[in-house]
Amino acid sequence: MNRDAASAPLRIAMISYYLPSESKIGVGYQVHELADELARRGHHVDVFSPCAPVEGALYGHVHLPMTGSLRTFRFAFVMRRQDLSSYDVLHAHGEDYWMWRRRVPMHVRTLHGSCFEEAIHIRGLGQKLRMIMLGFTEVLASIVADRTVLISPQTRRWTPWVRTVIPNGVDAARFAPDGTPRSSRPTILFVGTWRQRKRGSELARIFSEEVRPRVPDARLRMVTQDAPSTLPEGVEALGRLSDAELAHEYRTAWVFCLPSSYEGFGIPYAEAMTAGVPVVATPNVGARYVTDRGRYGVVAELDELGGELRALLTDAAWRERLSTASLERAKEFDLRSVADRYEHVYRGGDDVDEFGQR
Repeated sequence: MNRDAASAPLRIAMISYYLPSESKIGVGYQVHELADELARRGHHVDVFSPCAPVEGALYGHVHLPMTGSLRTFRFAFVMRRQDLSSYDVLHAHGEDYWMWRRRVPMHVRTLHGSCFEEAIHIRGLGQKLRMIMLGFTEVLASIVADRTVLISPQTRRWTPWVRTVIPNGVDAARFAPDGTPRSSRPTILFVGTWRQRKRGSELARIFSEEVRPRVPDARLRMVTQDAPSTLPEGVEALGRLSDAELAHEYRTAWVFCLPSSYEGFGIPYAEAMTAGVPVVATPNVGARYVTDRGRYGVVAELDELGGELRALLTDAAWRERLSTASLERAKEFDLRSVADRYEHVYRGGDDVDEFGQR
């Protein structure tokens, strides 16, 4: 490829069932951030989604509304009928598994974790079966695409033939420390859902039973929209926050804790690290990767979580060491670096591992 071709703006079509305008699923936030960054670089980006446009987005939006049951599967058929011939790149974050016929010069698929892995941990037979069905579509998609990308090397368990690993990215300008002081009270921050695999309810219970009695002025601030109206003393549900409000919560927290049973990556872990907040997590694929198996954070079983949180809240020197480690590890997840790696893939570059090496 000549130099001019290697730097020319691309026309990129992205597929995402989720966007932040209507969904709190992390994939949607990552698609939005990546599309914005690529648009800032001069590429023309359109996101095809059943979700409404995101206010202030720098990229284009093709609205394909869906209603009724089995929407994700039906969205895949809708995408199959779209005319993408004007684009240089199709970058799918889901629902491209029926797109066998070549439509663009480069078809890229990002697998945001593994539905097979999630099926192991999710509750309910119906949900497990749904995840298994989606797992097979991920395998099919990895065969359909020209290049498939994993968000962590640990997710390779279910698609061992995929070699390219590019982590999710975080906008350092938004979350990095800006001089805002930490809260005057010992503060744990949680970002996720009260129910299901994020286990917000379990964290609230552990905080109430094991942390608060030993650290009476501690508080747990939960960025969640499905918490019950009555919460234990010291626990606050914040609902949905703006980007600026979320960044402020990270910057003022003493510790971040997300005790998920499963994460393919776990964007909040990386956001917390970017803000220099010590991360405490339970063992899952994403937490092990983002913390590098506990080198840059604390990974503990659920029944050990209370003790680890108490220790961190009462040991300033340990918090400072983990804060420094968090900032160092966060460099690997800088959104600009992630966009660089995707541009390399879009233009047919060599396989890229989790640290951008070829």
